[in-house]
Amino acid sequence: MMADKIPVIDLTGADCGKRLDTAWREIGFACVTGHQIDPDLFTEMRSLLKRLFALSDEIKINYQITPENYRGFIPLGFFTPNRKEITGTNADAYEAFKLHWECPPEHPVRNECSLYGSNRWVNEIDDMHQIISAYWEACDVLTTDLLILVAKSLNVDSNMLQSVFEAPLTNMTLLRYPATPKESEYGIHPHKDTNIFTLLHPDSGGGLEVKNQDGSWIEVECPEGALVINTGEMLELWSGGHYTATAHRVINQGSDRYSFPYFMVPNHKVVIKPLIPRRLGFKNSLMPVGELSAEVWRTNWAEEEPSNHKFDLGSVY
Repeated sequence: MMADKIPVIDLTGADCGKRLDTAWREIGFACVTGHQIDPDLFTEMRSLLKRLFALSDEIKINYQITPENYRGFIPLGFFTPNRKEITGTNADAYEAFKLHWECPPEHPVRNECSLYGSNRWVNEIDDMHQIISAYWEACDVLTTDLLILVAKSLNVDSNMLQSVFEAPLTNMTLLRYPATPKESEYGIHPHKDTNIFTLLHPDSGGGLEVKNQDGSWIEVECPEGALVINTGEMLELWSGGHYTATAHRVINQGSDRYSFPYFMVPNHKVVIKPLIPRRLGFKNSLMPVGELSAEVWRTNWAEEEPSNHKFDLGSVY
């Protein structure tokens, strides 16, 4: 279905489940109000990001990511899209700081998958852990509520859906996009998310665009205090293709843009497959969560070639 704007849905409304189900099926994006996340948390997160990225390069390099540890600073222009030879695009114009679910040191899952571990908290920002943890917890609460609505809409067991997030690969990216002079230069290239849900508090300067069915791009416009929620390819597959994961991009031609998307991802052992009969013509595939997550990370590095796998790495469009 064609759309000229992203729907705005009040999560406290009696019809929110039905309206979200429609949005997930038709465009995969919604702006939601009534999400119960304290607006002060958004303010604190934006302040944190500005302080974090204002640190000197000499400090940032001490916390820089490595191929062995996908946690920490990602320098400006450090990564290209996974398949540059297809897209022809240059490095995405952002700098970032990557965080994952804070896995307890004694948790057995640490011995099962190298993606689990402890985050790298920046000593120069003494309230970073506190602010991130508070916001992360609020996102966890909201996504649990969203899963309940998904279960009801798809007529599947809510407890089963929630059980696969006991030791999640949920992650968050703190982002700063400098202004780019040309519309063809991407903050982040057109792509689909691989996860279940993405939660994003939009920057007031805009820049986030969603691809319509006719190939045009819709700028996401939300009321103040609203959250953008979009469905990823894992939820698309869970739903048998009845929900849609939609391509989106960032083009920032204004002042510095700050963003802190939260990506909901199940336990590494989970293999995503349709939970209900597939929509006619939808692909019959599987998505092994841990293997896919590791491959997405590995192939961000320019010298790494994709392995012979049968799953998407966040489809590039």
